[in-house]
This record gives sequence, C-alpha cells and structure tokens, in this order.
Amino acid sequence: MKIIATNIAKPTTFIWNGKEETTGIYKLPTNEPIFLTKNDILNDEVSDRLHHGGFYKACYMFSAEQYPYWKGLYPDLDWNWGMFGENLTVSSFNETNVFLGDIYKVGEALVQVSQYREPCYKLANKFGNPQVIKQFVAHGFGGTYLSVLEEGYVNLNDTFTLIERPENTLSVADLFNLVFSKKKNQNHLKIAANSKALPEKKRILLKSYITNN
Repeated sequence: MKIIATNIAKPTTFIWNGKEETTGIYKLPTNEPIFLTKNDILNDEVSDRLHHGGFYKACYMFSAEQYPYWKGLYPDLDWNWGMFGENLTVSSFNETNVFLGDIYKVGEALVQVSQYREPCYKLANKFGNPQVIKQFVAHGFGGTYLSVLEEGYVNLNDTFTLIERPENTLSVADLFNLVFSKKKNQNHLKIAANSKALPEKKRILLKSYITNN
C-alpha cells in the first residue's frame, strides 16, 4: 500500500434541516507531509469531536481503487482525492487483505487498523444525495480509521510495512459488512468484540449481538 494523497480540510459550513453545521469532510490534497498525532491530524479540521478524532479515529484512510466505482455513480461531482473525507488516499489498499488490529509502519508513524467508517448526513450533503449513505454501506468498502501508536509525519509515496498482525482477527471488509448486516456472523462478532483495536463501547455493542446458541 502506498500513499498517493495527503488530505486535510478547513472548516466548511452548510445548512442541514434549517440549521447551520460545520464540517471537516471537505478535504483537499496538500501535496505536503502531514503530521499524525494520537488524536487527529495536525492542522486538519475536526468539527465534531464527539464523533470524529480521538485515539481510535485519529486518521482515516480510503482506497484509491474505489474511486472509479463512485465516479461512475456521480460523474458530475467535482472530483479530487479526499472526496470521502479521508486523510490518506492509499493505492493497492485491498480491504479483504487488511485486518483489524494490523500494525503498520508508514513514514515516521506507527499506526494500527482500528474501527469502521459509519457514513452520515455530512457525506450525503457533500454528494448531494441522501441515498449515498445506503449506497456506501451496500458497496461494502468503507476504508478504515487508524489509531496512531507513534506520532510522526507521513508523505506522498510512503508505503505501509506490516509490523504485526493479530492471530485471531477479521478483514476490514468483513468488519464493515458485519456491522451493517442484519444477519451477523457469530464467529466474526466474537472476534471483533474481543479486539482491543476497537474502542470499548463498540466492543460492548458488538457483544450484545452474540447469541448463546
């Protein structure tokens, strides 16, 4: 996997249901190194600290290989890297081969694959279509958040080197599908619910879906 864009945002306001909102989803490529801290990206806008930023959502990465699919659905949008609000646009990021809890060295930073992306109304506003949320979930490739274990700069063309992988885990794609599927794979639930790469509240939620059968 290789970084092909480093993206940050300035605060952007929009009107939603008659109320003014501020968001950091309108990210643009910087063409410069960005600094990964343990809670966010230095100089990047995080408007809603309740749902974004923090240790388990310090950095969001998305696969460049998913862009053609979305450009086909929304050809009239003004496309650029960072379109999904990701800090890192990454090439050769196959979500079936990247796993929850994986630890990677990238640039100066050490990162761990953490929780799944939950699309919200801000993505719908950016794409100009409330149906994009259902489309995003149905497509099944939502990227992943990263926890930052060691802070540092990352830059264009930096590659991800796998340092450690948990013995009992599941892929980023499987985790995303597990969370949003109505019929949940019980084995996957048990794995995810016991992964310390996820925040405790998410583990408790997943544990609640485990049956005793």
